[in-house]
This record gives sequence, C-alpha cells and structure tokens, in this order.
Amino acid sequence: MASESTSEKLEHNSFLDKFTKVSVTVGNWVYLRSLRDAFAVILPVFIIAGLGTLLNNTVFVWLFKGATLAKVQVFGNAISNGTLNVAGVLVAPMIGFMLARNKGFNNPIAASAMSLACLFIMMPGSISLAGMNGKTMHTVTGGMSYLNTGTQGMFGGIIVGLVATAIFIKLAGIKKLQINLGENVPPAVSQSFSVLIPALILMSIFALIAALLAGLFNADLINLIKDWIQEPLRGFNTSIVGFCVIYFCANFLFTLGIHQTVISGSLMDPLVLINMNQNMLAYAHHAQIPNIITTSFVSNYVLVGGSGSTISLIIAILLFSKVKAGRDVAKLSLAPGIFNINEPMIFGYPIVFNLPLMIPFVLFPVIGALMGYYATLLGWVSRTVVLVPWTTPPLIGPYLSTAGDWRAVILQVIILAIGVFLYLPFMKISERVAAKQAEMNLDPKA
Repeated sequence: MASESTSEKLEHNSFLDKFTKVSVTVGNWVYLRSLRDAFAVILPVFIIAGLGTLLNNTVFVWLFKGATLAKVQVFGNAISNGTLNVAGVLVAPMIGFMLARNKGFNNPIAASAMSLACLFIMMPGSISLAGMNGKTMHTVTGGMSYLNTGTQGMFGGIIVGLVATAIFIKLAGIKKLQINLGENVPPAVSQSFSVLIPALILMSIFALIAALLAGLFNADLINLIKDWIQEPLRGFNTSIVGFCVIYFCANFLFTLGIHQTVISGSLMDPLVLINMNQNMLAYAHHAQIPNIITTSFVSNYVLVGGSGSTISLIIAILLFSKVKAGRDVAKLSLAPGIFNINEPMIFGYPIVFNLPLMIPFVLFPVIGALMGYYATLLGWVSRTVVLVPWTTPPLIGPYLSTAGDWRAVILQVIILAIGVFLYLPFMKISERVAAKQAEMNLDPKA
C-alpha cells in the first residue's frame, strides 16, 4: 500500500511538474509577453477615456443644459477621439516596440514605426459614411474611419503589429540587406539606412496583400480579421462559459506559484478591454450597452481585492481566526488588499500549495462571475461603462464603473460576504493542518 501511495504521489507530482512547465513556457512566450507589455503601457489611455465618458454623461449633464451642454461635452468627445477611436492605431506600434525589445532587436523604435506603417497599408481604401440625415450612406476615398482605427480595428492592430515586427526583425538580421554608410555617419542616420531595404521589402509584402485582397475579393485585412478572428474569439472567451473556464485555470495556476496573468492576461485582457471600449463608446453616444463581461466587470465581481478575492479571506481571518501568525499576515495584507494587491496573502499566508485554501481560491472567480453576469443580464445592476484603474478599492469601483449605480455596490458586498463564508471552513482546515504539522515537527518520534 505504501509503495502504491508513493507511486501515485510521484505520478501526481510528475503531472503537476509537466503542467507547470508547459504553463510557464506559454506564459513566457515572447509574443504573449510582448502583448501584455504593450497593453500595460497603453492602459492609462483607456482609463482616461473612461474619465471623459463619465464626465460627459454624468457630471456635465447635472451641471449644464441645451447648447451649453453640447459645447462642454466636446471635452469628453475629444478625449474619446484620442483614445477609444484610435485604439488600434495605438496598440500596433506599441506591440512592435515591445516585441522588438523583448527579442533583443537593437532598433525597437524602427520596428514600432514599421508596425504603424503596415497597419495603415492594410486599411481599406474606401469607406462608407452616413450623411447628415444619418440614413443615406456615401462611399468615399481618401479618409479613415474610426470604425477601423478604433476598437473594432484593435485586433487587426494586434495581429499586424506582431506579424510585421516579426518579419521586420527577421529581414533586418540579414546582413546582405543592410546598407553600411561607414563610421563617420551619425548613428541615427546609419541605423535608418541599415533597415531601409528590410523596410521596403516588408511594406511591399503588406501592400501586395492589400492589393490582392482588394482586387480579388473586394476586401481588406482589418475587417477580415475583425469578422473571422476577433469576433469569434471574443464571442467565446467573453461568454460566461469561456470566461469561467479561463479564470478557473488561471487561478489554479496561481495556487502553483504561477501568476494568473500567464493565462488570463494573454487570453482575456485584450478581449475584455475591447468589450470595455465598446461599452464606453455606446454610453458616450447614448446607445444600448452591448457587453456584460468587460475589464471593469472583472474588477467588480471576479477579482475583488485581487486574484481569488482574498480580501474575503482577510476578513474571515480577522473576524474568526484565533491563530496569531495568520492574523498578523492578514493585518499586514489588509492595506494592499484594499487596493487589489494580494501577493502578501497568496505567498505569505500562504495560499500557494496550501490544498485546503486552493479550493475556494480557484472556485471564487467562477462564483463571482456567475453572480455578476446573471445579475447584470437580469437588469438588477447596470452594465459597466467606465474603465476604472484596477487598483480602485472595493465599493468605489463598482459605483464608478457603472456610472453611479448603487446596486452594483450592494452586489459586490454580497459577493464579498459569500466569499467570507466560502473561505471560512477551508481556513479552519488549513489552520488545523498547520497545527498538526507543527506538532509533528516538534515530536522527534514523528
């Protein structure tokens, strides 16, 4: 029996080791890492967009009326034009820069410029615009539509940024394609000429693809990506089933010491951000809000106080635990936990490799997501229309992100309370296990 138990344990550890290795490899894949880095840089832009949307549709509406209101709202509209409406244009060069830097390329700013150039090469040559009456459509050339440069073109910007940069780095590494002007030429000029031929080949490739799509299929790459890749992928990943599966796996990885953003950051963040931007645009134009699962939805109901909503565990410890060591860790973790930083609890209490606490930590995102999703679907709380910083404390976040819906605050309180009682029995078991292990370590016969 002992040998069987040892064998089973070895197989279990072998599985965990292999699963961990694969997860780390995927999470550290340079393309996914560059994608996360790029979105981290431009995230403040979308938070500012949320601020403009919130002011335009709440504060300004309370303070102004009629023609004065329309003039003042130019403020928020201008912010939308510089943020949400150019989201695809922002993300492409930033991905180019981050991917080039992460690959060790010596001229990442050139890669950034090439990504942006290739994105505009792939834009449609003609666009349809509505007339002044809002009904008659006119096809025009020589212009850009916010539909292509903004949120709907965001995934196109991601793919073009990744592909164009990868090709450019490959071409720039071929010595025969580099133009060397000698040592007496300023470095900036020398670098520009060294990538001239690779840039020419790269843009010619993308221009040829654009010409073939337009000539043979009367189509363009940006809209093809949106229709064939972005929307189907977003449809599954931001469905309640896909969302719960991804966050269940992400939090399970975290219990093994691998940060949940390895999975959720790569598979979810770009897509829920697209949903968030669509909601903000719809709210700004007084249209129907299209999406339930957004970036702010995650902050409000899924990651309250950080991954696994460990702020509920902190509350459970402070209210019900008599173990001094655990209470000390909870007290130290409370302040960062209020701002959704919970690594002190995850690694200090700890939750990682702590079997009893792994269970509620993995289950909680699913419970919070289901409660938030169906409460929103049934109209009990408003949909999220403002992107707030992820460090926004609980209770404040749901109120701001729903443009002042107090019901969202009540829902978050209920989710937190359920979390307390979900964590409580497992916390007690964890304390008993720790006490038993301490006794065994003290007993020389154990």
